[in-house]
Amino acid sequence: MTLLAEVREQFTISRPFAGHRIGMSLHLEPKTAVLLETLAAGGAEIVATGNHGSTQDDIVAFLREQGMTIFGTRDDTQQQHHENLLSVVAAQPDILLDNGADLVAMIAESGQSSHIIGGTEETSSGGYRLRAELADYVAFPVIVINDSPLTEMGDRHSVGQSVVESFMRITNLMVPGRRFVVAGYGWCGRGIAQYLRALGGKVAVVEVDEIKAFEAALDGYRVANVLDLAEWGEVFITATGHPQVLGTDFFEVVADGAMLVNCGHFSWEIDVLALRDLATDSTVIDTAIERIDLPGDRHITLLADGRMVNLAGREAKGNSIESMDLGFLLQVLSLARIATAAETLESGAQPVPDTINREIARRMLATMGADR
Repeated sequence: MTLLAEVREQFTISRPFAGHRIGMSLHLEPKTAVLLETLAAGGAEIVATGNHGSTQDDIVAFLREQGMTIFGTRDDTQQQHHENLLSVVAAQPDILLDNGADLVAMIAESGQSSHIIGGTEETSSGGYRLRAELADYVAFPVIVINDSPLTEMGDRHSVGQSVVESFMRITNLMVPGRRFVVAGYGWCGRGIAQYLRALGGKVAVVEVDEIKAFEAALDGYRVANVLDLAEWGEVFITATGHPQVLGTDFFEVVADGAMLVNCGHFSWEIDVLALRDLATDSTVIDTAIERIDLPGDRHITLLADGRMVNLAGREAKGNSIESMDLGFLLQVLSLARIATAAETLESGAQPVPDTINREIARRMLATMGADR
């Protein structure tokens, strides 16, 4: 991760996080370890946990050996994951690196945010929460990384690649000729649809935003309501950031043998609880593959229990090294802005400062050798 390596060397001299404790909730995998090492090189004390179902235990062990306080294991239950988040909050970090706004929500609930100077939010899902249910409770600046145009450009390629690669690796199925329904035509959904079609898949798009739906139609995709596509689709992939995109109404009419896949941050996009309430039986077929029998002699296949397929599935790799190098550079420079100049930022959710976006774009162009 070339970009982070350069900044890490600079941070060992400037030490922007000296005297600060960073509390993190983010997927704990190898690329995240490089991020945390970079923050620690800048003087930060790290207290962190992963996200439910995606933690890699060897990475946890490695980070603990580096002197970081890390909570959680891959096999944690939802309750244990909740307790891990509480442990991070109890350590009283003054800077947050959040994923899905879970840490911010807990701090808001406790009413003890006076020691927080600011933080970052990795996801669009967390950005939605910060601007909606948590809007009145965030009295410090939170930079939303996914609001960066660089992240949007990267997501179109990196998420599309990693989700389609994960689907093929977990299922060992062909893409060509198979009918896919992609729910959501944001940057992630666009990328998934693009990669599926490039590999020969037949792709339809579900999008509630009229302008994005229009864009999908101009891009040549079939665009319809998810219930209208329930009997057509063979594989349904959610990429919206919103809850219960696939719910009971859908489960009651979806075609026999359909496969359900989620790539959104929260597992709520597929209403797994409602699916299990409706089920007549279930069988684990293989790692991250479960057959769920439904009334009327139908069944569906659920991947990774409805969690992020590219991080919670078998042999998870997540997004590409290059895209995460870019994304995590956005993180470290945004966190450095919080640590050194939080008073120059407004309270609440906000996009990555333009100066940071442009600096990273220049670094990326140089690293890519785009002028060759």
